[in-house]
Amino acid sequence: MNNIISKDRIKIEDMIYEIRGKQVILDRDLAKLYHTETRVFMQSVKRNIKRFPDDFMFQLTNEEFMDWRSHFVISKSDLIGLRRPPYAFTEEGVAMLSGILNSEIAITINIQIIEAFITMRKYISSNLIEQKYINNLVLEHEERLKLVENTFSDFKEKKNHLFFKGQIYDAYSLLIDIFNKSKKEVFLIDNYIDKNILDILSKTKKNVKIVTNKYNNQDYEKYKMQYKNVELIINNTFHDRFIIIDKKALYHCGASFKDLGKKCFEISRIEDNDILVNLLKKL
Repeated sequence: MNNIISKDRIKIEDMIYEIRGKQVILDRDLAKLYHTETRVFMQSVKRNIKRFPDDFMFQLTNEEFMDWRSHFVISKSDLIGLRRPPYAFTEEGVAMLSGILNSEIAITINIQIIEAFITMRKYISSNLIEQKYINNLVLEHEERLKLVENTFSDFKEKKNHLFFKGQIYDAYSLLIDIFNKSKKEVFLIDNYIDKNILDILSKTKKNVKIVTNKYNNQDYEKYKMQYKNVELIINNTFHDRFIIIDKKALYHCGASFKDLGKKCFEISRIEDNDILVNLLKKL
């Protein structure tokens, strides 16, 4: 199973528990990942409590809390910080956090947490035959998973995607989906490239050519010392942002990739092949 590791070398999969038949991550662990206190983190959530129905977040009962504690080794210092049953966030609840935690850390960490949930789900699916109890879990949640999958399928099939301020996770999720359509290479045209985009590219394992007019990029210099899938091309003739997939599919983005979800913008598929051909000639 792939290991998703946070910025502080914390294995996020180890923070995901099964409670009430759902995969969840606790408030104290989320606060640790977001580099804040649990109290401060939960204050932000409770100010937006209408965004978190029971399917997104719930507080453990005293019985569930004691049962959870009995199964895990907890240090004395951690026990001091557990004076009340914690709140548990499902995958949908974590996705909703992107709308209220509008920070650079939140963007990066949210992507890592969602990927950890997906990794865990894939691991469980690959062992269904040998693990009968997991089969019961899948049947219990089949309708909910179908609803989520159908929602994402409809989302991917659209040609035009309008995002409003705060839809950071949705925007980055679509960007990853577009990258993953590539079989050979991706052209990413944007005059402003930062660590957020490089973080995504390090996980896509796609060959990417970034066309930009900003060469003095310390993040890229560090990136290429470890990863070899990104090539920087200096070209100052572009103003708008584009994505070209395998020289066959062209997307236009109304916002710089480093600012996805910070303001209202659109990502659109351009169907006119002549535009694609002419654009490739300029690269």
